[in-house]
Amino acid sequence: MIAMLNGAILGDIVGSPYEFDRGNKTKDFPLFTERSHYTDDTVMTLAIAQALLDLPEDVSNVSDETIMDRFAYRMREFGRLYPHAGYGSSFHRWLFNSKMGPYNSYGNGSAMRVSAVGWFYDDMWTVRRVARLSAAVTHNHPEGIKGAEAVASTIHLARAHRPKKQIKAYIEREFGYDLSRTCNQIRPNYHHVESCMETVPEAITAFLEGSDLEDVVRTAVSLGGDCDTVAAIAGSIAEAYDGVIYDKIVCEIMHRLPEHLNRVLNDVDLYFIQKAERNHRIIVQGGLPLL
Repeated sequence: MIAMLNGAILGDIVGSPYEFDRGNKTKDFPLFTERSHYTDDTVMTLAIAQALLDLPEDVSNVSDETIMDRFAYRMREFGRLYPHAGYGSSFHRWLFNSKMGPYNSYGNGSAMRVSAVGWFYDDMWTVRRVARLSAAVTHNHPEGIKGAEAVASTIHLARAHRPKKQIKAYIEREFGYDLSRTCNQIRPNYHHVESCMETVPEAITAFLEGSDLEDVVRTAVSLGGDCDTVAAIAGSIAEAYDGVIYDKIVCEIMHRLPEHLNRVLNDVDLYFIQKAERNHRIIVQGGLPLL
């Protein structure tokens, strides 16, 4: 199983018991407990992934309006299937009012759901464009859009195995986030806050400091605050960077997801398997050496 979105889901599930500052700000805690469960972070991550599966692989000729309509359709569909996943009040109203447009939010919902965009596209221009559109259907405040764009961009760079120093420099230059603080400096005064401005930099910092996917997730949770979302963002980046997620962890995730959401994960895996096979055939037919 490729499981390309399980880093985000892992962070969400592992962080869920400790959300709202219910943890003790340590990295030493059980990775999974009986209280570990998926939340709106997972539901909306997979809604965005399903929307991307609906769209053509090449979206260069697909209008912004078409892409945004697909995002809105799938988010409302998934949100209504899982109405008690823990949505914010404004987003909940948006889910159940099909005539409601974006509401100028800079909440971290735009950033926590965007990870699939960083996986689906192989050039930064497309990643940033589609990330902007995925945010703008609800979070059309500049900071809400920036948060989504920054996370998707970080995943794109992590997939390319860019050194962490390069990734840090790019995010600071392009998005103006302060990534100078260490997690030890962030942790003591960090509290529950749901804005992109006070979630995305902290999640990226947890990724930069963590040694592997599990350590990144533990580091993100140890910061406290809205730690399921911080860990979902950090975990999504760490998985892209490491390229490894253990079967035992995948099984723990699958056990906690309903059949429908597991099916979406499987569909994403199948999409990337088929994409890899198509690319392989193109290389062979073109007479180029296989790398």
